[in-house]
Amino acid sequence: MGQVVNLRAERLLGPTPSFSNGPAMKTLRFLSIGFLTASLYAQASGPGAKNIQFLEYPDFPQADSSWGSIGFSSRYNKVYIGVTNHRDRQGLFEYDVAQKKLRLCGFIAEMGHLRPFEWQGKIHTQIVEGPDGAMYFGSDGGESREEDLKENPKGYGGGFFFRWDPERQHLTNLGMGLPYEGLKDIAVDHVDGTLLAVSYPQVHLLQYNVPNNKVTDLGRVGSGHVPRVIFTDRWGNIYYVDWRQRLIKFEHDTKKLVFSRDSLPAFPGTPGIDIITGITAWAADAQTGTIYLITYGAKMLAFHPQQHGIGVVEDLGGIYDDPSRPPYAYYCPNLAYHRNGRLYYFIGGHGSHAGKLAGTTLMEFDPKTREKQAIASYPLTVLGEATGSDVKDREGNLYFAGRRDDPTVTKFGESGGNRPFLIIFNPEKEIQ
Repeated sequence: MGQVVNLRAERLLGPTPSFSNGPAMKTLRFLSIGFLTASLYAQASGPGAKNIQFLEYPDFPQADSSWGSIGFSSRYNKVYIGVTNHRDRQGLFEYDVAQKKLRLCGFIAEMGHLRPFEWQGKIHTQIVEGPDGAMYFGSDGGESREEDLKENPKGYGGGFFFRWDPERQHLTNLGMGLPYEGLKDIAVDHVDGTLLAVSYPQVHLLQYNVPNNKVTDLGRVGSGHVPRVIFTDRWGNIYYVDWRQRLIKFEHDTKKLVFSRDSLPAFPGTPGIDIITGITAWAADAQTGTIYLITYGAKMLAFHPQQHGIGVVEDLGGIYDDPSRPPYAYYCPNLAYHRNGRLYYFIGGHGSHAGKLAGTTLMEFDPKTREKQAIASYPLTVLGEATGSDVKDREGNLYFAGRRDDPTVTKFGESGGNRPFLIIFNPEKEIQ
């Protein structure tokens, strides 16, 4: 059903290739990809083939896609993923790391007691763990009715905040953010549990006080485009970007917004649409507190936060090198920091791709040396896009929400015909 390309050898794989560059990748090999079972594919035979797994979601045959809606529960050692038909049905899935089982928890509309006119198109936000051990996320329109109908009875009423209790296996509907506004992303202050979300299409920052069940509108911070990613640091400060691509900090201690004076770095000559639309993914080094960011302009940044005020942003260069293309011409809505000190990400999606197959390319980036190398490349029928920011377990496994092109699937919403699946990747060892 597809092929994987060893970009270092620059040929289609036949015999097992050698991965001599990069100590973390010495044992990692990729061979030809083929379907093995209905629930597990992209498992090649041969040494090192189990370093990556693609798991399809059970009990949701209409599933079309998943977006940034993935997160890890450190308390319960489970990964949670929001999967959608990209129109009116969203399933919440749970991957039990210890049991190595993927299951459907239920559908958001039924578990959240949504009425028909409160339909949701997808879960777009990250699924974040609060200090109480619960997982929080928000819903979004994700369908043309959201933008075209507005107050029409068949239009989009607005996105909701949700709380999933892994112990009780219970979903609580926490209420709507703003009328007619979806929720694109969410972050949690891990100290006191305060949530911060960004709305679409008006780009409002919303503060949600969980104990008091109170939503505060902090105002508009954007205009033509809504950046999709919010992130947090070790002190519980939460960050976003404004329309000038300056970092905005919701400071834990003062509960005030702090704005950076400077825009985030961009390549000279980058078109405006790539400069002003912010961050696509983030990952953190827990030991140093450094937060790595990927921008819409294909820059890799190292952000060194501080408890008060805005910290220093370090430009690490581009996420992919190809002399035949501009350095900003890549899209990457995912990133993870591994305990080996390297960053991993899949380039590709939304019509922007890299690699020998013009598809999606798995990359390794060393932030100390700024060296990057392509590990493997996938055709769009195997992997079209991956999302997720720094989702990882205690065993060193990295998790991403993937989807592949499938022309046999009926197109819903705006995403085309796709099949979603969970990606598990470990650069150091085989996944058992």
